[in-house]
Amino acid sequence: MQTRHPTQRQALPVPPLDLGLLFLRLAGSFMLFYVHGLPKLLHYAHELTVIEDPFGLGPTVSLWAAIFAEALCPLLIAAGLFTRLACLPIIGVLLVAMLAVHPDWSIAEGQFGWLLLVIFAAIALCGPGQWRLGRGVAQP
Repeated sequence: MQTRHPTQRQALPVPPLDLGLLFLRLAGSFMLFYVHGLPKLLHYAHELTVIEDPFGLGPTVSLWAAIFAEALCPLLIAAGLFTRLACLPIIGVLLVAMLAVHPDWSIAEGQFGWLLLVIFAAIALCGPGQWRLGRGVAQP
């Protein structure tokens, strides 16, 4: 009979880092998609009338940029496909929102945006982890 030393731990079937990255990808992507991306898709005509246009590109271009970053990119990130690359438009849109569109917001008023920025910056830095689709695609 084999005895276990009290300081030995049984390994988890999934490395904790990969499990944490999966959770971060799924939770962050869900929040961004559900709160920002999906409403833009479902209420496109209304969103054209209320979207901010900080660079004067017109509401259509601004809305399509937001839809790309807030609807398509979170789906790619959740799946673990082109994860780091898909984080870049999200980070860009969040920086524009927090620094150009809402510069007068306090940290408390903009906490959701800042937290999303932290989440997607962390994913961009760390990558998708081992649990992802397209593991054959070159992503460190």
